[in-house]
Amino acid sequence: MINFLRQGLSPQKLALTIALGIVLGVFPILGVTTVLCAIAAVVFKLNLPAIQLVNYFVSPLQLILLIPHVRAGELLFNEPPLSLDVVQIIALIQTNGVGAANELWSTAFHAVVAWMIIGLPLVVVLYAILVPLLVRRGSQTTVTEQ
Repeated sequence: MINFLRQGLSPQKLALTIALGIVLGVFPILGVTTVLCAIAAVVFKLNLPAIQLVNYFVSPLQLILLIPHVRAGELLFNEPPLSLDVVQIIALIQTNGVGAANELWSTAFHAVVAWMIIGLPLVVVLYAILVPLLVRRGSQTTVTEQ
């Protein structure tokens, strides 16, 4: 299975697949990571099943990091913290649907900007760490197989 996912990928492409799968997989808007990873796979000519596997593997991290991304966006844009109480959000939607949509849209936008500021350098760092590991792993696999 792992060989199938690595098939045709250089260590550099595999490192980029993993790095992008991790960072795109924690995108702070639920339901779009599969599309983002598919687009990245096409644009960078990466293995689509491999990037989606990484994306699905880190999906619990997306949920864990959702609130930190929201809070980072609030700090970045100097916004007051949004109440994340479900009852209050539902009440806001019922009393002022347009206002609630604007506030939630603004919060999501701020979270995405915070994710970009953190995520883009993280791709570079992960790539720099993974390439030597995968090159070494590839040379060990070649020696072991002979």
